[in-house]
Amino acid sequence: MAELLDDLRAETASLEALLDPLGPGDWELPTPAAGWAIRDQVSHLAWFDDAAHTAITDPASFRALLADAAAATPDDLAEQARGMPAGELRAWFGAARARLTDALATLPPKRRLPWYGVDMSAASFATARLMETWAHGQDIADALGRTREPTDRLRHVARIGVMALPYAFAVRGLPVPAEPVRVELTTPGGEPWTAGPEGAAGVVRGPMLDFCLAVTQRAHLSDTALEITGEPAAAWMGIAQAYAGPPGEGRPPRGR
Repeated sequence: MAELLDDLRAETASLEALLDPLGPGDWELPTPAAGWAIRDQVSHLAWFDDAAHTAITDPASFRALLADAAAATPDDLAEQARGMPAGELRAWFGAARARLTDALATLPPKRRLPWYGVDMSAASFATARLMETWAHGQDIADALGRTREPTDRLRHVARIGVMALPYAFAVRGLPVPAEPVRVELTTPGGEPWTAGPEGAAGVVRGPMLDFCLAVTQRAHLSDTALEITGEPAAAWMGIAQAYAGPPGEGRPPRGR
């Protein structure tokens, strides 16, 4: 858990390095998410960090709020924060992330916590926040025309992407394939990373960065170097999503 939280802090620092040089006008730059500026990406993270802190510190209150939260879309939540000055928004994110990280540090990794959709272990909870930070950071980097250096922290994003395979089908009302899928990736450091049984009917191979971009819907499959073989793997990767919530539209192919 300590290693995971160190990586969450490092991913947070990477995002903050993008945000801190921004002028007030830069926060209004459009990102690849339709209708969302950089400010909306940051307010989204801050809002859910606060919600995550409530889930940890007051699970009963969080469960009571779930019904109301289900009626609000991410666009609704972004709209609520659009009048906030950039400086206040930056401070909100910094404070919310610090509160959340401190709260996570008090928990054993297997402690179950309520969340949207299904309860999660504390370790999975922290992994999900790291994944969200990386994914929304990618939107911000794209808006700024920046290329981020991939790190081995992507293993956390890849792990939650693999674990979310059943969810990608369930959230669309589709049956989960009976056949397993094998994932064989190369980390940014050049090491092999695998998940799933050898000899599986479906296989996904390629760079870990490309897999993470695909399962967070930050790149179209046709714009990655992933090799997908077998029907179960093709069915999954066509709808893969590592995050909770309704199915996203994903990114169109480059040039469209």
